[in-house]
Amino acid sequence: MCLHLTVGLEGVGCRVQDSTVLEILKERLYEHLRQVARDRDPYLATAGHFFVREYIRAQLAQWGTVETHAFHVQGTEFQNLILNLPGRSSKPPILIGAHYDAVPGSAGADDNATGVAVLLELARCFASTPARHPVRLVAFDLEETSYDRAGSTHYANSLRQDLQQEPLRLMLSLEMLGYCDQTPGSQRYPTGLQRFYPKQGNFIALIGNLKTIPDLVRLSHYLRSCGAPCEWLPAGNRGLIVPETRRSDHAVFWDQGYRALMVTDTSFLRNPHYHKPSDRLETLDLNFLTTVCCGLAQGLRRL
Repeated sequence: MCLHLTVGLEGVGCRVQDSTVLEILKERLYEHLRQVARDRDPYLATAGHFFVREYIRAQLAQWGTVETHAFHVQGTEFQNLILNLPGRSSKPPILIGAHYDAVPGSAGADDNATGVAVLLELARCFASTPARHPVRLVAFDLEETSYDRAGSTHYANSLRQDLQQEPLRLMLSLEMLGYCDQTPGSQRYPTGLQRFYPKQGNFIALIGNLKTIPDLVRLSHYLRSCGAPCEWLPAGNRGLIVPETRRSDHAVFWDQGYRALMVTDTSFLRNPHYHKPSDRLETLDLNFLTTVCCGLAQGLRRL
């Protein structure tokens, strides 16, 4: 487990024993999930979508100025929410993103309330105790749509200025983090990968482009040290060899040449509730989610 993990308690960085920290962290994650896991499709559940967006804005605003990156799709405005936190150096930032929309008719507890919950707790963590690099937290809108319309695509495109791109140390997409199944045979894989990875769906996966291999190794170490089994996969050719590896907000950053990776419980390859009304809070493993959040906080602080 994470011994003496430093997290923000009551807005102040405190160093306490790991069992106490993890219990407090789990309670905070649960409260975020309660608020976010609801019908929130941006077209058919506009009230829920608005509520969740403003909840995220209010939570991030505790730690600094929240910027709104507005973009338009077929005449309708959508919003990515951005919080920049200083680091211990002026190096390029680590961008951590999670999408907050959901498909019609689903509360989207795992997809992607879990990612949002961890995003919000990482904001608390790095606001109270800065990481080595500055941290940019982005809540992306409109992920559950086509590549061209996604909020992450609009945001990544906005990083281009005068034929140059804003440098990033790393981009992470938090994509479904809370479903765990200890049953043998519960984990499926794209063809060819099943020989190399566990048959139980009880691990968190890190999937990055080749540039991220050192980061995959380091982050996996910290995740495991916090009690979260972890497997990692380097995806060559921008993930085009295994298209399933592209199904989140990191893909556009791969396409634009950034170091980027997805943190995921492997989505539909494990979770039978994916994109269904049954994707609800009671299907999640909060202990698993808590250790994932712990490991990411520890690892990202040291990149």
